[in-house]
Amino acid sequence: MNQERYAKQIKLKGFGLPAQQRLQDSKVLIVGAGGLGTPCAQYLNGVGVGTIGLIDEDVISLSNLPRQTLFNEVEIGLSKVEVLAKKLSIQNTATHFICYKTFLTPVNAIAIISEYDIVVDASDNFGTRYLVNDSCVLLNKPFIYGALYSFEGQVSVLNYNNGPSYRCLFPEPTMPSNIPNCDDNGVLGVLPALIGTYQAIETIKIITGVGMPLSGQLLIIDTLSQTHFKITVYAKPENFLITQLKSTYMVPECTMLVSSIDASTLKEWQQVEKKMTLIDVRTATEFSTAHWPSAINIPLIDLPFRYSEIDFNLPIVTICQTGSRSKQAALYLIKETVAQQVFNLQGGLQLIL
Repeated sequence: MNQERYAKQIKLKGFGLPAQQRLQDSKVLIVGAGGLGTPCAQYLNGVGVGTIGLIDEDVISLSNLPRQTLFNEVEIGLSKVEVLAKKLSIQNTATHFICYKTFLTPVNAIAIISEYDIVVDASDNFGTRYLVNDSCVLLNKPFIYGALYSFEGQVSVLNYNNGPSYRCLFPEPTMPSNIPNCDDNGVLGVLPALIGTYQAIETIKIITGVGMPLSGQLLIIDTLSQTHFKITVYAKPENFLITQLKSTYMVPECTMLVSSIDASTLKEWQQVEKKMTLIDVRTATEFSTAHWPSAINIPLIDLPFRYSEIDFNLPIVTICQTGSRSKQAALYLIKETVAQQVFNLQGGLQLIL
């Protein structure tokens, strides 16, 4: 350990060299390398966490840049975890980074999470949060929850010292098509940095034993009014009676079943007049602003009621702004209809419109 590097932390009353050593010996997994994951990883790397795992299959897109400020325009289309690990390795050469260029899935979750002391849930969807929760309950691992909505952020420490789990906070999963997301509702660019930093602080507190972690409390931060308040959350024994993971959590892992194409391939298909059905699953307002020629608009939330409008005899390409909602749509069509060939437009329209 380079004590000179961490001198100001070591001097902290109640922290000292033992706490710094615990940081160096710790292994933290960050699920998601986006708005929450990048600032959290940056500060955990800075304070001296010895091993940091980064898991995310996503690539950098233009709409990420206002809130994921470690990335830049030149890196659009590159793997988030690979770019992040490379930059953080320069920041602190002593940190060991492990990159998982995939989504967390019911197939890989237990094997990956079992290798770490603590998990930071920096994901952006309910399904992954339930998957992280159930995996951590099975493995008796604490995890740090963070979430964003418009101008508001939430932070809590879950499954720690007999405290509540995520299911104690949100008992029932919600269908992805009904969940607000930043594509539809937006998020203030600086907010993820704030919440991701709070997640880093809670992680440090658990590793070092310094301070009082947010176990049993949900911290809610409203940046418009600059108010911070806490809600008490109680542990419910029935939420810890988990014996195995579910086969699906309606999370991105299911998109392994979905083939992706990029914009250049789609253009080539159209140039050779390949017959296909293009489905834009954004809202009607988004569609009216700009859309791919010949695409039909069926918003994701309406898909279960309008898929009869689709010609399943042709290859289907699903489209949205970033590629996230269109992945959900493609998965739904594969699982719930007779569709044989379904492709998702990787990166979405933001890369071409």
